[in-house]
Amino acid sequence: MAVTLAEVAAHAGVSPATVSRVLNGGYPVAGGTRTRVEQAVEELGYVANGPARALAAATSDLVGVLVHDVADSFFGILAGSLQSALAPKGHGDPRRLAVVCNTEGAPEAELAYLTLLEGQRAGGVVLTGGAVEEPGHTTALAARITRMADAGAPVVLCGRPPLPVPAALPVATVMFDDRGGAFRLAEHLLSLGHRRIAYVAGPPGLSTTRVRLGGHREALRRHDPALPEACDPLTVHAGFERSAGYDATRELLRRGAPFTAVAAANDTVATGVAAALREAGLRIPGDVSVAGFDDLPVCVDTAPALTTVRVPLREAGILAAQLVTGRRPLPPGGITTLPTELMVRGSTAPPPPEGSRP
Repeated sequence: MAVTLAEVAAHAGVSPATVSRVLNGGYPVAGGTRTRVEQAVEELGYVANGPARALAAATSDLVGVLVHDVADSFFGILAGSLQSALAPKGHGDPRRLAVVCNTEGAPEAELAYLTLLEGQRAGGVVLTGGAVEEPGHTTALAARITRMADAGAPVVLCGRPPLPVPAALPVATVMFDDRGGAFRLAEHLLSLGHRRIAYVAGPPGLSTTRVRLGGHREALRRHDPALPEACDPLTVHAGFERSAGYDATRELLRRGAPFTAVAAANDTVATGVAAALREAGLRIPGDVSVAGFDDLPVCVDTAPALTTVRVPLREAGILAAQLVTGRRPLPPGGITTLPTELMVRGSTAPPPPEGSRP
């Protein structure tokens, strides 16, 4: 038989209402009383009935965290930081359950998980990673987010653009300065003397791809205003996996257009780029410089260490947790943009003299 709230109250010598106040948090309870209740809960093995509590309140203590791929270090670091920051910060702050939902970047999965979280009366939702930029999906997602936020569940969009939702709702956006980071990375390669810079972009139709590619091209256009907007022979769209970087680089080599540097959509892709170049007998950075994006932990362990752009993933996770729990008020306009930082390491160097590359 499951232990009841009344049994906990009798064991602690308090009323059921006092037990409820301690468990729900946010209510003033004397320190000694709180200790007795917490000891009674521990000794009796009491487990709160989450669905019942959610029915009694507008929302539950569940926080949904939607990620593209939990096995990807980008999302693992972000979700881990967020979950750690959800821990109670003192008496009266309730413990929250983070549920990580792996969407594999599919818009239909994103909407399906939101429906499930809405059915569970989630107390908040954090959507991470680039957004699929398809008008129908954007409209459906905005409607779902509006409904959940209007029911009292704060929503945080982390690493993606804001959605068209009413300004009065508890919906916050945490963005990264991806465009500025990609611009500075391309400027770094140009400053080294590179003029034929290949770019392995992410999947088309994704906000992260659009923004990072836009920053890269802006830097190239500033150097050469005649550069066309359309994709050139040195740009290849691929996935965000290592194998995608490997295949994209083989395609660049097959096209035959010469290049002295490759900027990759992220660090994982950059490792695949490096593997394909070495397989082709090219040295890094002696023959071709390679750069990534995100500054994942693996960057300092590659040989040579990878030049990249640091994205503040841990800071973003903490901020998202503070916003979704109401510990931090919404910023003006609901949007916070976190800065990115160029990290120059050994994988980039001046290009080799003309005709010296094998």
